[in-house]
Amino acid sequence: MSKVVEIFDPPMCCSTGVCGVDVDPKLIRFAADLDWLKRQHVEVWRYNLAHEPTRFAQQAVIRDLLIRSSPRALPAILVDGVLASQGRYPDRTELAAMVGIKIEDGSETATI
Repeated sequence: MSKVVEIFDPPMCCSTGVCGVDVDPKLIRFAADLDWLKRQHVEVWRYNLAHEPTRFAQQAVIRDLLIRSSPRALPAILVDGVLASQGRYPDRTELAAMVGIKIEDGSETATI
């Protein structure tokens, strides 16, 4: 059975934040890492607070996190409904560990 990763992003101009003229390199790397996860047969869903606030309110873990910590807790990542990360974008090695994929060497790590 495949793992399900849900990313709850802070408000951004588009679904990935990789748009416009001043793109944060961390967001480019993270988007590439999510594409890599999908190629590993991991189901990935991504939600943007600016565009899908109802999804944040419907997910109890995220709703409670925002009540306790405010939007500074975003991005928040759930793996199979369990909070796995908050407040930052993890790198590919961390994402792989969250879903139980072992990376043998650094060749799979995205670099920007």
